[in-house]
Amino acid sequence: MCIGSKIQLLFQMFTLNCKGKILTTEKPLIMGILNVTPDSFYKGHLHEGNEEILKLAGKMIADGADILDIGGQSSRPGSKCISAKEEMERVIPVIKLIRQHYNDILLSVDTFYSRVAETAVTEGVSIINDISAGEMDNRMIDTVASLQVPYICMHMKGTPETMQQHIHYENVVKEVLDFFIKKIDVCIHAGINDIIIDPGFGFGKTIGHNFELLRNLSIFKMLDKPLLAGLSRKSTVYKTLNISADEALNGTTVLNTLALNNGADILRVHDVKEAKETSNLISAYKKAASH
Repeated sequence: MCIGSKIQLLFQMFTLNCKGKILTTEKPLIMGILNVTPDSFYKGHLHEGNEEILKLAGKMIADGADILDIGGQSSRPGSKCISAKEEMERVIPVIKLIRQHYNDILLSVDTFYSRVAETAVTEGVSIINDISAGEMDNRMIDTVASLQVPYICMHMKGTPETMQQHIHYENVVKEVLDFFIKKIDVCIHAGINDIIIDPGFGFGKTIGHNFELLRNLSIFKMLDKPLLAGLSRKSTVYKTLNISADEALNGTTVLNTLALNNGADILRVHDVKEAKETSNLISAYKKAASH
């Protein structure tokens, strides 16, 4: 394959129909993480009260976020699941609050509960981000199909509580790729039009597995679906560098750069400004390489 063809493959453009608003990946998209949970692994984004939530949302929008991803359940290793009712009590008021003050920003909800997904879309969310790819609620895929919104489908072994126990793959890239081939088929047959795939960095993988997936990220482009990378401040960064999650911004930027260079279309991040700058530089590189 010539250099130009390889660059074209890595920088495919996709369109996503977000409840009538069309989002394109002509430039890599930035998804800002808005946690409304008391037990997130990164304490820098724990905000209580409407004023603090709106302040963070406003900053992310000003810094260039294309999407805000609202989550009410921690998915850090070892975390215990809360009920759909409790998750709804956390996220729905925040969705309403942001929609009231920032009506133009696209919102996604980070949930594996179909009931939460359905209510969130009713309140103005237009993307469902499911860490379980429908494995933790067998109604999720059919629900998303009926809602006609884009679906972020992530690979995870086990649940957040168990996923880092007894991790084993014969070939992590092949197993994750095979998972998506089957899952995409299920989603398409259910009637989901826009499917985004997320390899699930840190979800049932060792640091070595995460680097192997990152190094081979371009292989997933054969699936012809937008590719999301969620590496922000994760243990792959801070444990490798022997620092804390609070100190992991620079390392995150390095891994985000590698992800974009290997074909990621969306970055899910805590730090929007730095990710947007990374996206803009990669886009400028893409433009120069195409001439």
